[in-house]
Amino acid sequence: MNKILYIFSFIFLLYSCGTSSKVVKDQEHSTISAKDYPYIEKFYKAQRLKINGRLDEAAVLLNQCLEIRQDDDAVYYSLSQIELMRGNEALSAQYIEKAAKLDPENIWYIQELAYMYFERGNYEASVQNFKKLTEIEPRNIDWLYGYAEALSRSGKNMEAIEALEKTQERTGPHPELTLQKYRLYLGANKVEEGEQELLKGLDLFPSEPVIIANLVDHYFRTRQETKAIDMLERLVQADPENGRAHLALSDIYLRQNKIEEAISELVKAIPSTDADLDSKMKLLISLHDRVNGWSEALMDGINTLIDTYPSEAKPYSIKGDFLLKDQRDKEALEAYKKALEFDKNQYPIWNQVLIMEYQLGEFENLFADSKECMEYFPTVSTVYLLNGVAANQIKDYDAADESLNFGLELVGSDASMKAEFYGQLGEAAFGRKKFSSAKEYYNKAIELSPGSNLLKNNFAFKLAYYNRDLQLAESLIGKVFKNGGDQPQYNDTYGLILLRKGEVEDAINEFEKALKGLPNDKLILEHLGDAHAINGELEQALKYWEESQNAGNKDELLLKKIADRKYYAPF
Repeated sequence: MNKILYIFSFIFLLYSCGTSSKVVKDQEHSTISAKDYPYIEKFYKAQRLKINGRLDEAAVLLNQCLEIRQDDDAVYYSLSQIELMRGNEALSAQYIEKAAKLDPENIWYIQELAYMYFERGNYEASVQNFKKLTEIEPRNIDWLYGYAEALSRSGKNMEAIEALEKTQERTGPHPELTLQKYRLYLGANKVEEGEQELLKGLDLFPSEPVIIANLVDHYFRTRQETKAIDMLERLVQADPENGRAHLALSDIYLRQNKIEEAISELVKAIPSTDADLDSKMKLLISLHDRVNGWSEALMDGINTLIDTYPSEAKPYSIKGDFLLKDQRDKEALEAYKKALEFDKNQYPIWNQVLIMEYQLGEFENLFADSKECMEYFPTVSTVYLLNGVAANQIKDYDAADESLNFGLELVGSDASMKAEFYGQLGEAAFGRKKFSSAKEYYNKAIELSPGSNLLKNNFAFKLAYYNRDLQLAESLIGKVFKNGGDQPQYNDTYGLILLRKGEVEDAINEFEKALKGLPNDKLILEHLGDAHAINGELEQALKYWEESQNAGNKDELLLKKIADRKYYAPF
C-alpha cells in the first residue's frame, strides 16, 4: 500500500510534537527553569546524532532523557524511529504505542500506528487508526485507500467498498479503484456485482488493458467462454505487446482448428518477455504437429524465438524438429548441434544428433560427437555402440574394440542390444584381420538374435569381402533370402560372394539389382566397377568407380584403382 512519506524539516518541529507542548502547559504556572536545559540539550543532540546516522549514540542519549522524564512522547517517537532504522520492528512498535498513548490526538502517531498494525497483520487495530485519520482529514486519498485495504484484510469487504467509493468521489474514477472494488465484491461472494463493476470501469476506460484482462479472467472463471474470447481479442488490440494474451488467443485458435490464426497470434507472442519460453515451446510443438507440410510463417516464428532467446537450446531443438519433418536433414542436424552448444545435458538432443550423423554417413563427426557425449552420459550403452560403429567406419579398429567392450558391460540383459555389440566387435576384428575372433563374435551375435537378417548379411558380406569361408557366407545370405530379406544391400552381398567365386556375370546381375534399389550407393557402384574390371571391361569399371567417388567414396583403394586404371583386391 502507498504509505505517505513524511519528514520533519527542523528538529524543532520534531520536538514540538511532544516536549515543547508540555513546556507550554507548564508555563501556565511557571517559566522554564535552568534545570530543564540539560534535558533539552540531550534531546537536541540525540536528534543531530540520529540525522548523522549515529544511532547507537542517539539511543543512549534518548534513554538518558527517559531516566529524567518518562512522559515525553517525542522521546518515545524518536526511539521508535531509531529502532525501525535498526530493523527492530517489534521494539519500534512498543515505542510508538507509548508515544501515542501519551499524545493520542497526534496525527503522526496515529498514522504510524495505522501502517504499523497493517504491516504486522493486526488489521482490526489498523482499521481503528485509519478510521481516526479519515475522520480528521476526509480528503486524504492515501488514508482513505489505506482504510479500505485494512477493512478488506479484516474481512469487511462491503465497508471497504464504501471507503473506496468515497476515495473515488474525491479523486475521480481510476482503473485501480475499479479493480479494488471488483476484488472486494468477489471476496464478498458478490460475483455479478463484481462483473458489473468491471463493465462500468470498461465504459469509463474502454482501452484500459488491466480492466479488459480482468474481464477475460472473470469470464473464463465463470465459464462464459464466448465473452472471454471476445474480451481476449479486444485485449490484444488494446495491448499489442501483451505476450500472454497473444499466447492464450493462439491456444484458443488452435483448439478451434484455426491454424493460421493460431500461428499468427503465436508469432506475435514470441518476442514478448512476459510470456515464458516453455509456454511458447509447447504451442510451437502443438502447431508443428498439426501443420501439414511446410509453414513459412511458423518457421519465421521459430527464427524469431531464436532471436528472442539466443542462448537457449530449446528454440534450436524445435527448429531441428521442424526441418526434420520437412526432410531437410542436413539443416535439422545443424540446428540440433547448435542446441547442444547451449545445453549439453539434454540426452534426447544428443541421441538425435548421433542417430542423424549415422544415417547421413558422417562417421568422423559421429566418432567425435559420441566420444564427447560419453563425458556427459557415461552409463548410456547406446552411445558406446554408436562410437564403436563410427570407429569401425573410419577404420580405427582399436578404438572400436575398446569402446564396444566397455559399452557391452553396461547393456545388462538386453539380448538384442548385446547382439548389436557383438556384431560390431566382429566388424572390428575383421578390420584387424583377426578372422577367428570375428567369426566368434558374429556367431555370438546371431545366437543372441537369430532372426536378424542384418547381422547375417553383415557377417556374410565381411566373409565375402575378405574372401573367407565363402560357403558359410552363401549359407548366411541364403537364410536371409529365405527369411524374406528383400533389400538392395542383400543383393550386393550376394553379388560379392558370386564375384569371389568367379561367377562374374551372375555377380554383375546381382549388383545391378542392388543398384536399382539404391541408385547412388557408393559401395554398390564400386562393387559393380570391380566386377566389370575383373570381366575385362575397364571403361565400364572406371565409369562406376568414378560414380562411386562422386557419391562420396573416399576409400584409398578406390582412388588407387581409378588412378592406376586397375583392379586391386582388398585382401
